[in-house]
Amino acid sequence: MKVFVVNCGSSSIKYQLFDMNDESVVGKGIAEKIGLPMGIVSLKIEGTGEKVERELPLPNHEAALNTVLELLTDKNIIRDKSEIGVIGHRLVHAGECYHSSVAITEDVIEKMTECNDLAPLHNPHNITGVRTAQKLFPKAFQGGCFDTAFHQTMPDYAYLYPIDYSWYEKYKVRRYGFHGTSHGYVAQLAADHLKKPLDKLRVITAHLGNGSSIAAIQNGKSVDTSMGLTPLEGLMMGTRCGDIDPALVFFAARKGVSLDDFDKMLNKKSGLMGVGGISNDMRDNWKAIHEGNKRAGLAIKMFTYRLKKYIGAYAAAMGGVDAIVFTGGIGENDWEARQMACEGLEYMGVEFDVPLNKTVRATLKEVSKPSSKVKVIVVPTNEELVIARESYRLYNESKKK
Repeated sequence: MKVFVVNCGSSSIKYQLFDMNDESVVGKGIAEKIGLPMGIVSLKIEGTGEKVERELPLPNHEAALNTVLELLTDKNIIRDKSEIGVIGHRLVHAGECYHSSVAITEDVIEKMTECNDLAPLHNPHNITGVRTAQKLFPKAFQGGCFDTAFHQTMPDYAYLYPIDYSWYEKYKVRRYGFHGTSHGYVAQLAADHLKKPLDKLRVITAHLGNGSSIAAIQNGKSVDTSMGLTPLEGLMMGTRCGDIDPALVFFAARKGVSLDDFDKMLNKKSGLMGVGGISNDMRDNWKAIHEGNKRAGLAIKMFTYRLKKYIGAYAAAMGGVDAIVFTGGIGENDWEARQMACEGLEYMGVEFDVPLNKTVRATLKEVSKPSSKVKVIVVPTNEELVIARESYRLYNESKKK
């Protein structure tokens, strides 16, 4: 059985095709610049490492997915699309409706639509991806994993905001959290590495990339996380501000800044990009530092300082911590960011192995000393594999009914 995992954005579709006999990836890539005069569809064939790219107009998501299927068949990865029996979707927001992965039905799509105002940059495009897949694969099983589902175990005192309670009752304004698929996956791998049951551990997971979030996982359940009602709250990110004084909204309004412009600034012109003025990519900021750019240095110090504050806060919330896990593009590959985030945590039992940490990139490895009371572990994430597993599980369960 082959499972096709898709992550649909406004102008792109990331995809991976899994053979669930051994959970291997047989092909992956991205269709991008959808809706522009000229789009690009790429495919990497995992067995051979061959990379294929086609440049052609992609007027909509259906045309993009059709081109992906053509590439997969042209390269004999599949004979035809009937080989794909399950489609797995990465879905962002379903409010309080779902606590786990789901088989996609009209009711699920309706619930997602109701949450469009909570995730306007994600949900409508996720729904487009589902509708497109339903049209192209009418006989395939459609499953979905919500970013918010893993965090539905948070207690009310952690997810509620200290505002008029009627806003929660009327509008469901609360902390939802995101990157849940990643946080749950790497926490379990860290527990497996430590040869201890996850439900006996206190783990802090830091998913660090262009979008970044951190979670406190106690006894296998998310008890707090940094992203909130939307993915804007929490850590400083590539272009997103993270935590700020909410009164800035009123300050900006009195300065004549429109809501749309302020929204754009917080989401797309803040974070590493806004402070450093260089790029939303951490690598570009490190390069600028080495060239003497002080603002880039300030941006990275702010990024790691705020991360360290959250680590300390979550350790306090759980009454201690057994493991700190770094994942995501920055967490897995940037040894300097990991080191800066862990400096000064000796008081809580972290003994960081500086020389070893410098050698670790994108591999599961402890970067703390053997004597460290708190283990610091780099764990590569694989959200697509989780989505494939969950969608395949749901498919098998549906066959038993």
